[in-house]
Amino acid sequence: MNQLEGKVAIVTGGAAGFGEGIARAYVAEGARVVIADLESGKGEALARELGSNAHFMRCDVSLRPDIDALVRACVDQFGPPDIVVNNAGTTHTNMPLLDVDEATFDRVFAVNVKSIYHMVLAVVPLMRKRKSGVMLNVGSTAGIRPRPGLTWYNASKGAVNLLSKSLAVELGPDRIRVNAICPVIGETGLLEQFMGMPDTPENRAKFLATIPLGRMCRPSDVAAAAVYLASDAAEFISGVEFPVDGARTA
Repeated sequence: MNQLEGKVAIVTGGAAGFGEGIARAYVAEGARVVIADLESGKGEALARELGSNAHFMRCDVSLRPDIDALVRACVDQFGPPDIVVNNAGTTHTNMPLLDVDEATFDRVFAVNVKSIYHMVLAVVPLMRKRKSGVMLNVGSTAGIRPRPGLTWYNASKGAVNLLSKSLAVELGPDRIRVNAICPVIGETGLLEQFMGMPDTPENRAKFLATIPLGRMCRPSDVAAAAVYLASDAAEFISGVEFPVDGARTA
């Protein structure tokens, strides 16, 4: 326990799903966490539950002014962030690639990819001043071993996975570590969109058959990876795609 004692973290998309799991684990490990999300009710409730080491900030990660306000709130509340987890994400419903409209495509890339651009511009100067920092980007196995019907989402997560590697290379001399966490399909609010069908035991079985360990990814799985990769135990780990996938990509 207390692997993140004294650290300050920002977790986007932190009110539910993988982000909620990460926020809970970080506070349990001694970090002070700013939870960012569009869902104010859920985010505020989670921050109250986690206590004085958690603070909620409503944020649309696709908008640079919102990201700037988020980072300012973190500095004011707890201090400059030591750890940033770019977890917020969205998808299009599993469907033939020609059926995804342009507005949906733009939203997927704005939330999944451009948000990281905004965050890098906002936090890297702060990390460079201290010659220290960790950024974790939640990519996906979809960017490594894509499933049909999710082409544009797959492309966005492929971008996240690759830009994480490139950031690690460029920011390494500043002692800023960057890694991508790549979950397989998970038990989150986006599940039915990923499946493109109702969440029934029969339909789940089709996806479980592709995962050798025989279950979907859970928030606790991603949280455990996020704790390790942000901790001093991973001080020489940077530029990796870290699958949390029950051997799906293998």
